[in-house]
Amino acid sequence: MKPLNLPGPIAKRLIERDQAVISPSYPRGYPFVMDHGRGVEVWDVDGNRFIDFAAGIAVTSTGHSHPLVVKAIQEQAEKFIHISSDFYHSKWIELAEYLDLIAPFQEDAISFMTNSGTESVEAALKLARHYTGRSQFIAFLGGFHGRTLGAVSLTASKPHYHRGFFPLMNGVTHIPFPDPYRPVLNMLPGEDIGTATIRYLEEEIFGKTIPADEVAGIIIEPIQGEGGYIIPPKDFFIQLREVCTRYGIMLIADEIQAGIGRTGKWWSIQNFGVEPDIVTTAKGIASGMPLGAMIARKSIVSWPKGSHGNTYGGNPLSCAAALVTLDLIENEFLENASITGKYILNRLQKIKEKHPSIGEVRGIGLMIGVEFVTDPISRKPAIEFRNRVEQLAFEGGLLTLGCGRSVIRISPALCITEEEAEEGLQIFEEAITIAETEEEVTTSKEAVSIEKG
Repeated sequence: MKPLNLPGPIAKRLIERDQAVISPSYPRGYPFVMDHGRGVEVWDVDGNRFIDFAAGIAVTSTGHSHPLVVKAIQEQAEKFIHISSDFYHSKWIELAEYLDLIAPFQEDAISFMTNSGTESVEAALKLARHYTGRSQFIAFLGGFHGRTLGAVSLTASKPHYHRGFFPLMNGVTHIPFPDPYRPVLNMLPGEDIGTATIRYLEEEIFGKTIPADEVAGIIIEPIQGEGGYIIPPKDFFIQLREVCTRYGIMLIADEIQAGIGRTGKWWSIQNFGVEPDIVTTAKGIASGMPLGAMIARKSIVSWPKGSHGNTYGGNPLSCAAALVTLDLIENEFLENASITGKYILNRLQKIKEKHPSIGEVRGIGLMIGVEFVTDPISRKPAIEFRNRVEQLAFEGGLLTLGCGRSVIRISPALCITEEEAEEGLQIFEEAITIAETEEEVTTSKEAVSIEKG
């Protein structure tokens, strides 16, 4: 792999200007400065070409600048750009009707349009409190739900999301996510980690700290995103749904990263055979235009006029982009996510067989995680190794993003072809090979140093 000369001179100058005027709170993975993109290909300002396995954190679901999405935005912009949520427009209504048709429950759906995932979560919190008259929430360790004060109180994937912001919103209790690869809880004979998690919730949380009838909602990512692309045991959600139904608790599915076709189904929770009460979505819903939604069963949307609102919710440009996005996913990319996702998973499993640094490959559809470990027995996270692979992939012309402690996520646009996936996977494997070789050389030097010392 011949590395690209990165960052190039134009990128360097832009990064220097950025650092002078942009908040340092933004996490930047590596010095990629985008110029333009088409589908899963992107080019930086110095003309370097990349395959994009990140899709703007699973956002550009139809690929970069899909011509039909661009056309829809242009046509709407010529009519009007904004009218505010005090009035009505047809695209807003059409989008809500579409979401009603694809909502992951049989009951009619009511949508509240937002500008982002975190705002969708905030709306879900308020609705659950209003409907139940309760104040407590259960969330999961490793979960990411946003960075505004309410949403970040639910987030528990990295401590620096909380550092400097205490006290957070009260009434939030975190329990371990049922991670089959790294289970936190002890399992009784015959239990899997999903059943052990439900037992912990009922015996330790409801039994010792929080009365179940004080809990407004349990919020969960059906597949954890930021936490490491972790897939729970299938029966876990059946048990969790039963607990929520028994105690009158709202089951809130955070589908912001895993939904909108990423797993080959409209919603990731549909892979587990249960229906939630509330869904939060954003990211891939409008191919990169800022838009989110809270979608709830009609029977629970009991709040009165003025109890919640926003200025830009249902923005006409974003709604126009979303309608075309959903149509493209339904008619073309939903099936492709499943088929091409299986191809990538199979290829990664073969790559894993040749590389001891890979502890596990897991995923559904085009939501795939590759976990790196120091050794397969201890399963200790190889954090620096993962970071090195990410950097080497970038230098080779592949955009990836890490998650969890030592995972690289494979979350390309849903339009990716097998040929494009193969090009990216070859760069990815070569990056792993180089990183493993570098580690072997470093280990050998350390061994010689110890022997001489």
